[in-house]
Amino acid sequence: MLNQSRRDFLKTSTLITSATLGLNSKSKAASKYVLSEDRMGVLVDTTVCIGCRKCEWACKVAHNLPTEPIDTYDDRSVFKEKRRPNDKALTVVNEYPNDFTDKFPIDVKVQCMHCDKPACLSACIVGAFSKHENGAVFWDSTKCIGCRYCMVACPFQIPAFEFEKALKPDIKKCDFCYKDRTFKGKLPACVEICPVEAITYGRREDLIKAAREKIKMYPNRYVNRIFGEYEVGGTSWLYLASKDFEKLDFPKLGKDPAPGVSEAIQHGIFAYFVPPVALYALLGGIMWINKNKKSKEQEQDK
Repeated sequence: MLNQSRRDFLKTSTLITSATLGLNSKSKAASKYVLSEDRMGVLVDTTVCIGCRKCEWACKVAHNLPTEPIDTYDDRSVFKEKRRPNDKALTVVNEYPNDFTDKFPIDVKVQCMHCDKPACLSACIVGAFSKHENGAVFWDSTKCIGCRYCMVACPFQIPAFEFEKALKPDIKKCDFCYKDRTFKGKLPACVEICPVEAITYGRREDLIKAAREKIKMYPNRYVNRIFGEYEVGGTSWLYLASKDFEKLDFPKLGKDPAPGVSEAIQHGIFAYFVPPVALYALLGGIMWINKNKKSKEQEQDK
């Protein structure tokens, strides 16, 4: 009888092991993605931007975030302090002094850069981030466990966490208007509303060609560099400027993709991750064997 019970347990433990291995494979970060040569991007010409902040308003409306009437965005006092995107504003505009004239400051729009090889994706241990063929880096709330490794890994310090929501906090960042607009062939909300066409949406390779042509035609207007063309392996958002990007608070980054070390460490740590449910089931099985063994010994003693 005891031998039969042990055989039954061995069958059960085999199923537990299989389930554990299955869950283990799912706990790893998302599989490698294939980038389309026709992936989209946005070119931001900071020499054209007038700092109207209509892009901020349109972004909030498109993502159902609380916002004020559009005419209140004419208030330029917000430029007194440098701002970063957060859980209540997925994009912001900052202002910097112009070396050539005080009349026209330099305005810079900031949001997720949608890297070609995203550090957030590689750092995520449960595959909550994905890189789509059109260039968008998307976050899935149903997979996120709130570890916030993405916030640490991002070289642009973009992902924001809803600390004020205790029950179901989310990670917030620009999603390229993927689900409701660009996936359906529409323009991102910020691009559509820009009154001076400072931001252009199109095929990334075409935008790079257009940016190079601008630099060639107006060498005194632009520094000879397209930010995002090569930084951290390339990004979907590209920038032109009249002064060094580091003076506009762009991070100083190399050409190598940001994931690198973080991906190796994260995947190494969790390569043999045993989910709690499977672990408890295994421990329960061991306790069950010991309990039955003791009962059998007591019966023999009697």
